[in-house]
Amino acid sequence: MQDQTLVIALVGVLGIGAQWIAWRSGWPAIVLMLFAGFMAGPVLELFDPELVFGDLLETMVAIGVALILFEGGLSLNFRELRHSGQAVWRLATLGVLVGWFLGALAAHEVAGLVMPVAVLFGGILVVTGPTVVIPLLRQSSIQTRPASILKWESIVNDPTGALCAVIAYEYFRLSADGATVFEVVPPLLISAALAGLLGYVAAVVIAWAFPRGAVPEYLKVPVLLTAVIGVFVLSNLIEHEAGLVAVTVMGVALANMNVQSLRSIHPFKENIAVLLVSGIFILLSASLEWTDLEYLNWRFGVFLLVLLFVVRPLTIVISLLGSSIPWNERLFLGWIAPRGIVLVAISGLFALRLTELGYDDGNILIGLSFAVVVTTIVAHGFTVDLVARLLKVKGSTRPGLLIVGSTPWTIALAKQMLDLKTPVMVVDSSWQRLALARQKGVPFYHGEILNEATEHNLDLGPYQVLVAATENEAYNTLVCNEFAHEIGRDSVYQLGEAGDDYDRHSLPVALRGRALFESGWGVTETNQRQKEGWVFRKTRLSEEFDYEDAQEKLPESAHMLLLLREGGRMRFFTHAARPEPRAGDIIVTFTPPQQRTPEEVAARRARKGGPKPEPA
Repeated sequence: MQDQTLVIALVGVLGIGAQWIAWRSGWPAIVLMLFAGFMAGPVLELFDPELVFGDLLETMVAIGVALILFEGGLSLNFRELRHSGQAVWRLATLGVLVGWFLGALAAHEVAGLVMPVAVLFGGILVVTGPTVVIPLLRQSSIQTRPASILKWESIVNDPTGALCAVIAYEYFRLSADGATVFEVVPPLLISAALAGLLGYVAAVVIAWAFPRGAVPEYLKVPVLLTAVIGVFVLSNLIEHEAGLVAVTVMGVALANMNVQSLRSIHPFKENIAVLLVSGIFILLSASLEWTDLEYLNWRFGVFLLVLLFVVRPLTIVISLLGSSIPWNERLFLGWIAPRGIVLVAISGLFALRLTELGYDDGNILIGLSFAVVVTTIVAHGFTVDLVARLLKVKGSTRPGLLIVGSTPWTIALAKQMLDLKTPVMVVDSSWQRLALARQKGVPFYHGEILNEATEHNLDLGPYQVLVAATENEAYNTLVCNEFAHEIGRDSVYQLGEAGDDYDRHSLPVALRGRALFESGWGVTETNQRQKEGWVFRKTRLSEEFDYEDAQEKLPESAHMLLLLREGGRMRFFTHAARPEPRAGDIIVTFTPPQQRTPEEVAARRARKGGPKPEPA
């Protein structure tokens, strides 16, 4: 199969299919994508990317990496550095030098590479890569500070590693003519600084033009993508691989210029990043040839072990000496360092250049870089949860509930969910309305949920479900619509009627969250019943006591709210869907006050000295 159209379609199916299987199974997505590409390429020989796309393959991968780094830069806000800035700064400076030296030393002494190739490969090994780190963090619940450090390091060090490789290559290329380090390095650093300046200027122009209406809304995304590619290409004309520096600076600068127009394109840029990561990993792993692996021997196996257990831990320990980062977090950072697309792409590029300079070991870099990527991804991808748990840097593993609006009904719901060990946070902009939450000991956040500052002051990572239940239906709809792309349209809920027969004055269903309760009760109905003494009840289902039995025990006026699965996943009863109850689930209902649970009946009998009922 060498038809370009069919190959592109197959790459999309394999990449997104691997991502979907990873979501369903919990396996690292990168591992599955590498496996899918390797099976489609060298094993089954379904297609050969280099044969299909020719010289265009390198260009496609380069532009894809540039867009991925730009998208990653847009996720970096300087406010995150309040608690991790010291560590990020050290890893981006001292950590690069230490990692470069130790990586080159290991490549030369352990892997047996000649010194020029070892020094160049050591520079490339500085990268970790957002294409692997961010999906890993997305699938694993890690505490805020170590997760932030890993994310910043992966994005900042990607262009730095490429620059290190360029410096090493240019030095060894020009040293044959008698050039010294001082004659080679300063011009390259100046070129990188000029590329960064170009990226910053482009960000300033966009930040000025977008809010002033100089670009229509429908052209903002195309203009932004075109600008990124243009900056990347122009910077590469200044110096090879300087474009990676430029697009990273451009992304970080835009992220910190408070350009409101960029909020509307966040879903699009995230979708683009997912597609690019999937496609590039499939193409690169499919382009691997068996001859690339023939160079690998036992020395390279030892080198991989040294890279995992010596080079990375020593880099972290030396870089963070004297810092305020706790040792358990340092040990975690010393283990997690998966490599990805940039390592393979840059290694492939310089392998050819080193061969042209007469270094035979240059051919080894392709197979060795893939070995590093596969080893680190498998080792770190399958152990990140275990290591995080052992070192106590694991965040909350149970899905959390974020409630917007502090009312007696939402506080009662929060108390019930806290009793069921579900993480809960109540958010409200009124300190007075939060008085009941403070009184009941319910976790709360005082602030406007839609304010950009909330993203940096409140960690939203633990909360997979949102319920908007303020007294303003339009505001509830706005909150659900704002968070739908981040949490998921099927995981944002609000009080209020919705359906095919909604009133002509109601807001469009497409904008609203899922309506809580099958009846579509609104804020007025729930608050009225709350005043009448209605309460939340929990009922655990079993093989002997199923859903029908639970319904018989409840009054006809009781309303099912949600099912809580054994793993903590919440499934709500809505106007549009009814989850399928099964043994082990806990049903949370909103019931009239006169209904007593069997536990209450047993407790009352015990107080009176009467016989206790037989257990069901």
